[in-house]
Amino acid sequence: MPHPQLSLRKRCENILGHLDLTRPFSLDVLCNRIAEQRGRPIRLHPLPKEAAESGVCGLWVGTDTVDYVFYEAQTTPLHREHIVLHELGHILFGHHSLEGEEADGGAPTVLGRTNYTTRQEQEAEMLASMIRIRTANSGPHTAAPARGTLARLESAMGYERGER
Repeated sequence: MPHPQLSLRKRCENILGHLDLTRPFSLDVLCNRIAEQRGRPIRLHPLPKEAAESGVCGLWVGTDTVDYVFYEAQTTPLHREHIVLHELGHILFGHHSLEGEEADGGAPTVLGRTNYTTRQEQEAEMLASMIRIRTANSGPHTAAPARGTLARLESAMGYERGER
């Protein structure tokens, strides 16, 4: 039986292999490509103030026709992008979103919550981080820092070196 952390990285790499990431990286292009694959648009919105104040920094609400990704707006642009990538990670892994249905004004009404397991959060976070690493500017000076970043991420998530 494969080590669970090993399979997580391999599953992330498999998803990355099908993404055709652009350089320079564009979050809008990535969202459009995922939307095309899913056959419905992805709409990005700042979190409502109440949700942000409750400690939530990102949220994905899927309806039958649209995927809404909400992000904390009162943070750095890099952190906002990472939050969106994390929520896209949930979409790409096929996790369950909050369930919503279209309201009259087009915004979703959230019907219920599926609690994410630690495994789902690890999957989304690892994929978001690996997208960031893969889309960093390439060149002789960036390869080693990117490998070091991945090693630190793996260590923080419980990986041991050589378990890949």
